[in-house]
Amino acid sequence: MHKYITLFFLPAVFLYSCKGGKTNSNIIGKREMTSLMTDLIIVDGSMYNVSQAPDSLFKYGTGRYLALFKRHHTDSAQFDRSFKYYMSQPAELQSICDQAAQILKDKTDSVNKLVLKKNAVHALPK
Repeated sequence: MHKYITLFFLPAVFLYSCKGGKTNSNIIGKREMTSLMTDLIIVDGSMYNVSQAPDSLFKYGTGRYLALFKRHHTDSAQFDRSFKYYMSQPAELQSICDQAAQILKDKTDSVNKLVLKKNAVHALPK
């Protein structure tokens, strides 16, 4: 009897496991998720100077996050679903985080070069 039960449920388990590799249409693509994560880090960093009172973080943060999601044509629910999906795919999430870190490094290097250039121009004697 145990053999028949196993044979009955084996195809269902097999089909369920095969389904896991496919992405859902409600999941944000890897490239867009990288861009969104990069912008989220920038928004989080920009709120660092805001007072740490919960009311002010809610007041200033909500608008920024809504604008960010609107700019990326998504919403917080889709982001949450996508983030949970990528959390179940550690290699893909690591790749997204590495790419976001590289983009942020490139932006920081670019800003630092401009600041150094500006300081060098202002330091020249007139």
